[in-house]
Amino acid sequence: MALDKPYLDVPGTTIFDADQSRKGYGLNQFCMSLMKADNRSRFKANERAYLDEWDMSEEQKQAVLARDLNGCIRTGGNIYFLAKIGATDGKSFQQMAGSMTGMSEDEYRAMMVGGGRSVEGNRFIGEEGSAQAHRQPQGQAGKA
Repeated sequence: MALDKPYLDVPGTTIFDADQSRKGYGLNQFCMSLMKADNRSRFKANERAYLDEWDMSEEQKQAVLARDLNGCIRTGGNIYFLAKIGATDGKSFQQMAGSMTGMSEDEYRAMMVGGGRSVEGNRFIGEEGSAQAHRQPQGQAGKA
């Protein structure tokens, strides 16, 4: 019997549950490999070839290559593992989080210092708040 997952209706949120963990196992193992300097060097030398060594879907590989962290999360990535990609690229966690919201690092910091996003309009998918998918540029900031 499938579990009831009311949290699937929270906009801008992917809960890392057992299903996500299973889906993202290879992706997250790849990320953990980046803790070793020689693996980071191999990855940076030929990203696609290194990714092809891992049991990952093509969608996951494309998300990594595009540095689409939202896509990585959607396909089972855990942000704490994905942080290894950011570190490999010389990005701070704050820069990564900003890119996931389409904000610059400074904009993201100001939002968080100001208390984060309002829950108004963001309690359920389909409302008109700032966290709704149709209002997200999905990480365009910081790609330049």
